[in-house]
Amino acid sequence: MCRFLILITLMSLIAVCESAKILGLFTTFSKSHLIIHKSVMQPLIDRGHDVTIVTTLPLENIDKRYRHIQLDVPPLPKEFMSGMIKDTKGFLGGLTAMKSAIDFGSQHSNLTLQDPRMKRLMAEEKFDLVILGFFLNLFQLGVAASFKCPVVLSLTQRAQNLINDFVGNPTEVFYVPHMRSGLNQPLSFFERVKNVIVSLAIDKGFASYIDYRMELLYNYNFPPEKFPSYEEMLKNVSLVLTISHFSEGVIRPDVPAIVEVAGIQVKPKPEELPKDIKDFLDGASKDGAVYFSLGSNARSADMNSETIKILYNVLSELKQRVIWKWEEDTPPGNAANILFKKWLPQDDILAHPNIRLFITHGGHGSVVESEYHGVPMVGIPLFADQFSNMDGVQKAGYGLSLGKEEITAEKFKSIVEEVLYNPTYRNKVQEFSRIYRDRPMSARDTAAYWIEYVIRHRGAKHMQSPAVHMNFIQLYGLDVFAFLFVLFYVMFKTLAFVFRKVVHLLFGRKCKDQNKESNKHKKDQ
Repeated sequence: MCRFLILITLMSLIAVCESAKILGLFTTFSKSHLIIHKSVMQPLIDRGHDVTIVTTLPLENIDKRYRHIQLDVPPLPKEFMSGMIKDTKGFLGGLTAMKSAIDFGSQHSNLTLQDPRMKRLMAEEKFDLVILGFFLNLFQLGVAASFKCPVVLSLTQRAQNLINDFVGNPTEVFYVPHMRSGLNQPLSFFERVKNVIVSLAIDKGFASYIDYRMELLYNYNFPPEKFPSYEEMLKNVSLVLTISHFSEGVIRPDVPAIVEVAGIQVKPKPEELPKDIKDFLDGASKDGAVYFSLGSNARSADMNSETIKILYNVLSELKQRVIWKWEEDTPPGNAANILFKKWLPQDDILAHPNIRLFITHGGHGSVVESEYHGVPMVGIPLFADQFSNMDGVQKAGYGLSLGKEEITAEKFKSIVEEVLYNPTYRNKVQEFSRIYRDRPMSARDTAAYWIEYVIRHRGAKHMQSPAVHMNFIQLYGLDVFAFLFVLFYVMFKTLAFVFRKVVHLLFGRKCKDQNKESNKHKKDQ
């Protein structure tokens, strides 16, 4: 018995030694982004690490196994998102919306570092690792600098070229479509031209502006005389977790520091739905059900009244039951087949076997969840990457899309019924779902393994690409090409000189003798 107690004590000490103190810093103003970041932390919590999560939004289902600190930062104004949606018309409108997002996002993230609780955390505690939720807040890399610990980035999309640059990931603009281009592989000639132009406009234009803003905020919060420079911190990101997977149709090379964890927000086992939602969906076994949500940022209640009336009239006439995310107390009608709720557990609803269609804004997280559960989609994209996401859904045959300005009763009813009653869409997305799920480890286990790998190897510097420390000339081999050009030029000139000398030696005297003989012959005549 005594030996058994000693063994248990030793095992507990080993567990404590292996437990790391991890800070998750997720200051996003988007609830959908926070869901993904929290999913990155969940397996670390389950594995017994000492986890602290800092957010500006409330967290659901908080338990005693981790500490949550909610900072006192003003929430996202309702008019900001409606303005973003209004501005995203055409390419120039998209650029305007992007600038608005950059300005607001960076200001919002900066406020988090001024919160007294955040200041106290940075002054009084130590951490083994910082996991930073990436969204217009790269200056917060200074938090990891203050703790003198490695940093991991958690992305809500596939790696942008801004991220690729500082981990040494190849950009490959000639066959990897830019997220804002609306293109899919393989690219035709003119699509490659478009992709290059979009990449230059966004990655060399807006990325430079973002970088400028981030460095200013970094230097303000983390003075260079006390902390590593902003550029140094960019080169010291140990790992980037991306919400992407090669099966989604973007085939590209990635360095070891880029790890794909698409679908990480999907629970290993769906949680039980609230009773009213469960009863509503369980009762749809004959004709099925439709799920309608425009995400956590956009509000379907903010669409113009005529559009809302069209959506309601079409959906109320369906045989299927409809569960609709509606953010106001008063719904647009009281149809017996529609259940209105202010907030819905999306992943658990999409996992329900009676869901036949998802009407979505086309946010990356929503598309991922729908594809994972094999549910076809009808898209109403509103801004940012939602247009290219839904374009990809259409091209893959998983659903159809309709711009908010194009919505009429006839068009909306037509595409809803097309996706509902044509089995091709459901068959294709379910076939993809089987491929998407076929992985050696789940997304959560993959994230946890590589995060712990970084902790075990104190930043895992050996994973870093040499490209991180190369300048533009070195990275693209301009110095090598210049050297080779000079070398070949010198060789060519040398060979030409030698050739002329050899020709002169071999044939020069003979020609001279012939000339003398010819001249002598002319004199004799």
